[in-house]
Amino acid sequence: MKPQFYISILIIFLVFSCSNEEEPNQNPDPTETEIYFPPFNSATWDTKSISELGWNTSNLQPLLDFLEQNNTKSFIILHDGKIVVEEYMNNHDINKLWYWASAGKTLTATLSGIAQEEGLLNINNKVSDYLGTGWTSAPLEKENLITCKHLLSMNSGLDDSSDAVEPEDLQYIADAGSRWAYHNVYKKMQDVIAEASNTSFKNYFNDKLRDKIGMSGAPNTWLQLNDFNVYWSDTRSMARFGLIIYAKGKWGNTQIISEDFINEATNTSQSINKSYGYLWWLNGKSSYHLPASQLEFPGKLVPNAPDDMFAALGKNDQKIYVVPSKKLVVIRMGEAADNETFALSSFDNDLWEKMNALID
Repeated sequence: MKPQFYISILIIFLVFSCSNEEEPNQNPDPTETEIYFPPFNSATWDTKSISELGWNTSNLQPLLDFLEQNNTKSFIILHDGKIVVEEYMNNHDINKLWYWASAGKTLTATLSGIAQEEGLLNINNKVSDYLGTGWTSAPLEKENLITCKHLLSMNSGLDDSSDAVEPEDLQYIADAGSRWAYHNVYKKMQDVIAEASNTSFKNYFNDKLRDKIGMSGAPNTWLQLNDFNVYWSDTRSMARFGLIIYAKGKWGNTQIISEDFINEATNTSQSINKSYGYLWWLNGKSSYHLPASQLEFPGKLVPNAPDDMFAALGKNDQKIYVVPSKKLVVIRMGEAADNETFALSSFDNDLWEKMNALID
């Protein structure tokens, strides 16, 4: 055949191929589509099997036995958003509510990031810019050292001997930024958000986070517990929150929380407690501090957990673990595994020993 014939055939082939190529924007990056987000219906949530992931199926039951024996009420493992394990025990079920305790602190941190992205506040501004002076009993020049970031980082320098947060209870101990102490003064950040948004903190939370990710798919609310409003929800609502944090603030194609803020919140926020971000606990650091103590402990927060794990930890072992390297969000609700505890307990390390036997 003549060379011109082959050239004609080649041109036709190239034109046909090009005409069938999709536009670049129609071919999303796989990293943006691999995370599954459940619809706004708590009864519908895609699953993934343990065998599909290549995990050790024989080690699931020992994990579940351990959880039940340690007063767990509910337990969920998500892998890239899909449910791998979901279990209810000790007279709990999928529809029942349970309290988040201090694991709910991370809701306040998250709403702070949303309000900052909306231009309502700046966490580097002093708290008195929003609440006015006299919100503490500290001398004015000391009160004016305290920024919103100090509230989120637990280094306001205020007295942590009382859980109360009225002005008379918030006494000066040290300059802001010079002392880390786990304290309920973070709740003043909820007042900052309310003032900055000109609505209640609860309404802002509902509008900007809860309803946007489907946490309202089942009853959940703020209820009084030991003189403080504590968040209660079903377990899947807690899992939805863990999932949006894992997804760097995105829900589907919508960026609800700034990715930059989540990165800040889940990294060391100050120089004293390396294992603390903005109300999030961080693993894999060289040392850590614990509530009600000024001692520094060497080593990782949870030695058996992956180094990149960060967590929302609440009284009596309420847990949200996020592990980017393993594509995991893990939820545990229930009574205290052993004795009543605040935030971290030995249960964390024991649980991760069982988890490792399953997933490794």
